[in-house]
Amino acid sequence: MHISLQALKAFESAARLGSFKAAAAELAITPTAVSHHIANLESRLNTDLFHREVRKITLTPSGEYLSQNTTSGFKLIFAAIEQLSQAHNQVRITTTSSLAALRLIPALDELNSEKPHLQLDISTSETLDKKLHTLPVRLGNSEEVNKADIIKYERFDMYAVNAQQSAPWLDKQVDLYTSQWKNNALPAPPLTQWLKKNNLSDSCFKVKTFDQELFGINQVLANKGVVFCSKTLVQPYLDAGLLTSFDSQDVESKLCYYIPEKSRFKTSAHNAVIEWLERLLN
Repeated sequence: MHISLQALKAFESAARLGSFKAAAAELAITPTAVSHHIANLESRLNTDLFHREVRKITLTPSGEYLSQNTTSGFKLIFAAIEQLSQAHNQVRITTTSSLAALRLIPALDELNSEKPHLQLDISTSETLDKKLHTLPVRLGNSEEVNKADIIKYERFDMYAVNAQQSAPWLDKQVDLYTSQWKNNALPAPPLTQWLKKNNLSDSCFKVKTFDQELFGINQVLANKGVVFCSKTLVQPYLDAGLLTSFDSQDVESKLCYYIPEKSRFKTSAHNAVIEWLERLLN
């Protein structure tokens, strides 16, 4: 049986408001149109839905039954539409703990100022999240990742606290913090290449490793040695004058940050977040 959605909406409104005139005002149509829709609905269902009296309408038992269910149904529809509308402005990012803590979370105020209606949720995970609406920002091998998905190529350098007058490794052996990834498929930080480029020997350093760059950077901020890590993560500390590279020469790595299948994210909210990420990290 074909039932007009307009007729159901006219009936639901009239039943809820107790008036064809009030329903017409709510729906922005004429009372005659409301009456016509309801008459057609009664004809289709072969039952009276209203007792029509002078200046008054009341629901029949059939009308009461249909009213309860149409009101409930429209509430569910409107709730679903509202939820989808809100979800359209929500983006969930999953990424590494280091990138989240050192770059993304500190920059949220900037994004909130630019896009006050955008709701961004950042969570940390070392594994790839393939949920449809989740934006995964991963650390990967730039030689194996689709070039169109890359948002930042990584360069590495040695950093120490800026309070020191000279590079500490020139005077004595110092603790050097670097990373040994949990994911063995990731390229190692290019420490050997950096030492060669800067004419230094590994004997200058006592190498210590963490599985995340965040921990080594925190050790150096506490003036406990030097860290060999990506420039992406320490850039805010360089800008603030808290860390320095002492004019050493950085080196390219095979690492990059990327968004798998980036082109599949097409909503305006996702595009806004991707643009923010690219601007923030580059």
